[in-house]
Amino acid sequence: MVLTAALKAFPSIFHGAARRLLVKTLILTLLLFGLLATALWAGFHALRVWLDIGGGALAEGAATVLVVVAAGWLLFRATAMAVMSLFADDIVEAVERADYPHAAARQVGWARSLRLALASLGRAIGWNLLALPAYILLLVTGVGTVGLFLALNAYLLGRDMADLVEPRHPALPPIGRGSRWLIGLVSALLFLVPLVNLLAPIFSAAMAVHMLLGRKSPS
Repeated sequence: MVLTAALKAFPSIFHGAARRLLVKTLILTLLLFGLLATALWAGFHALRVWLDIGGGALAEGAATVLVVVAAGWLLFRATAMAVMSLFADDIVEAVERADYPHAAARQVGWARSLRLALASLGRAIGWNLLALPAYILLLVTGVGTVGLFLALNAYLLGRDMADLVEPRHPALPPIGRGSRWLIGLVSALLFLVPLVNLLAPIFSAAMAVHMLLGRKSPS
């Protein structure tokens, strides 16, 4: 079922709604990181002046770049997923219209989308920060850190995807825990691949639609 949903979801990344959602997600994500960079630079500048340390703008800029790059690696998935959650109805509705035209969907509204986005962001940052000591300890194993990262984020992403699609169809049984985790695993793996990770939220949302509605539809 997961493989079938993944194959059905692939054409969705070429849909016009997917392109619009990608642009929105990228713009808002870059804006948030731009604000982060500005705040960091201001903080480093104030700290340098307070401590009366030399180096000037070059040192402040270098420190800002290093922290933003590190934050980007750690927080891009969480930020992109949270932003995508705000506009997920675009791609979800497009997939439903194309493949499940008779599935009656309930609108969730902006307020709920905002709550889902904030909840997704909070879970992603919170759980990964809690797992950070384990990530560091498992570095000696070579693969343990990646394995734990994938297992944890597969759970988190699977929950995010279920939260996107299940409220639209409350009469349908929810996606099973195993299938939910597998959706999250596919998404987590995609987030590890540069450039492909830009499409990971869209592909995952489309996949979740097929996982939920494909059980009831012959398409």
